[in-house]
Amino acid sequence: MKNIFKTTVLLLMTINQVSADDTAITVYSTAQAGSISPQQFKNPNSNVPGYAMIKQDRVISIKKGQFELRFSDVTSSIDPTTVSFSTPNNPGAAYVLDQNYQFDIVSTEKLLSKYVGQEVIVEQTSGGKNKTVRGQLLGTTGGIIVQEDNGSVITLRGYDSVSFPSLPGGLLTKPTLVWLLNGKLNGEELARVTYQSKGMTWWADYNLTLHEKNGQCRMDLSSWVSLLNQAGSSFENTKLKLIAGDVHRATPQYPQSRVLAKNMSLTVAEADSGFQEKSLFEYHLYTLPRRVDLPNNSTKQIELFPSANSVECSKDLVFNGSQIFNHHYYGPITDANYMRVAKPKVKAYVSFENSKQKGLGIALPAGRIRVSQIDDADNSLEFIGEDIIDHTPRNETVTIELGNSFDVVGERKQSNIVVGKYEIRETFEISIRNQKDSATEIKVVEPLYRWSNWKIEKNSDHYSKKNSSTIEFEVKLQPEEEKVITYTVHYWWK
Repeated sequence: MKNIFKTTVLLLMTINQVSADDTAITVYSTAQAGSISPQQFKNPNSNVPGYAMIKQDRVISIKKGQFELRFSDVTSSIDPTTVSFSTPNNPGAAYVLDQNYQFDIVSTEKLLSKYVGQEVIVEQTSGGKNKTVRGQLLGTTGGIIVQEDNGSVITLRGYDSVSFPSLPGGLLTKPTLVWLLNGKLNGEELARVTYQSKGMTWWADYNLTLHEKNGQCRMDLSSWVSLLNQAGSSFENTKLKLIAGDVHRATPQYPQSRVLAKNMSLTVAEADSGFQEKSLFEYHLYTLPRRVDLPNNSTKQIELFPSANSVECSKDLVFNGSQIFNHHYYGPITDANYMRVAKPKVKAYVSFENSKQKGLGIALPAGRIRVSQIDDADNSLEFIGEDIIDHTPRNETVTIELGNSFDVVGERKQSNIVVGKYEIRETFEISIRNQKDSATEIKVVEPLYRWSNWKIEKNSDHYSKKNSSTIEFEVKLQPEEEKVITYTVHYWWK
C-alpha cells in the first residue's frame, strides 16, 4: 500500500511538472487613439498598427545530445529575432544551438514548380466532358505543359485539378521554426517559446449616455475593446492581455505605442466578462480573466469594464472669441488690427472626473468616445457627438467636445486700442445671446495673447484667472437675454 502511494505521488508530480499545452498573448497598439476603423482591415495584407508578445507552452520530446526540433505553431508574421526558448520546469534541459525560420509555404504555383520533370495527373472539363491527362510535367509558364506516355505534348491553359503523388521536400503547410537543440536527457519536457509578431492590434471605444434633469448632469459609461488578428495564425482557448501606454521601440518603422503610466487599480466592480487592470512597469496591463478564441483575419469585441452608471458630470458651453488655445509667447504682438472682430461658435462640452467618489476611478485607455442622449418622447437613444480621449489616469478630468450650440451665440470685438513704444492698452466688448426657451450658463474664455506681462485695468464683470495667460468670465442668461462684457487689459514689455 505504501509503495502504491509513493507511485501515485511520483506520477502526479511528473504530470504537474510536464504540464499541458498553453498559449498567452499580450497585444500592443501603435495606432493613434480613434484612428482605427474595422473596415480598413478587411484586406488581410493591410498594415496593422500593432504587435503582440506571444507565449506558447508545448510538451516536447527531448533527446540527449544534439537533435532537431520543428515548431510549427508560430504566426506567419513572427519576428524570428525575438524568439526565446526555455524549459521552465527543468531549466537547462535543452538549449538552442541554432535556429532556422522556414516560411516557404505550400501553394499551387510552388507545387507545380517543384514537380517539373515528374509525373502528375491533370483533370480538365472541356465541352461538358471530363478528361484526365497523365504524364510528365514539362513547364508551368502560361499554363501546364504535360508530356504523355506516348510522347505527345499537351498544353492546358485551364484545368480543374492537379494530383501530386506527395508533398515535396522543402515545402511547408505553415511557418515553422527549426531548432538544433542540445539536450541533457531523454524524455518529455515543457518547452516555453516566446516571440513578437506583427499583425495584431487593439483599440478602445467608449459609449456615454447623457442624462440631464433639473439642472443635474449624470451619465452612464461603457467600453469595448476591439482586437484585430491578422498575424497569420488562429489561437484557441488563449489567455489574453492588453498593454496600454507609450512603449519605446528602437526600430524606426514602429511608432510609439500608447500606454498609461501610474500605479492605479480598477475600482468599478470586476465581472468575469471584463478585463482586470493593474500597473506593469510604467504602463498598464489589462488581463481578461477568461480564455478566448482569436481566429485569423477576424475582429473580436470584448467588454473592457462593467458599465458605470449614474456618474456625475458637467455640461459646459464655452465661448472663446479669439479661438486661441495653448498660447506661447515669442514676442509682443503690436499689430493694432490683430483679432479685432470675431464671431466663432459657442462650443458644447461634457466633462467628468475619473474618480471613485464620482462613480468611476478607472485607468481609461485612449480611444474614441461616443455620446448619446435619450429622447423622452419615445425613449430612443440619439447620437449627439463624439471625441477622442487620451490615456486618463485615476482622479483626472475627461473633457469631451460634442459640437456647437445652436441657440447660444457670441461675438467679440475690439472697441479701443492704444499702442505705445513699450506698452499696449486694449479694450474688448463681448456679446453673448441666449435664444433658448430656458436659462443657461456660458463660460467666456479670454486668452491674453499679446504679451506675458499684463494687467486687467477695467472689467464690467468678475473674472477668474485660469492660468498665466487666460482669464474666464461666467455668464448666466435667462431665455432670450443678451449680456455684454467689457474689459481693458494693459500689456508692457520694458
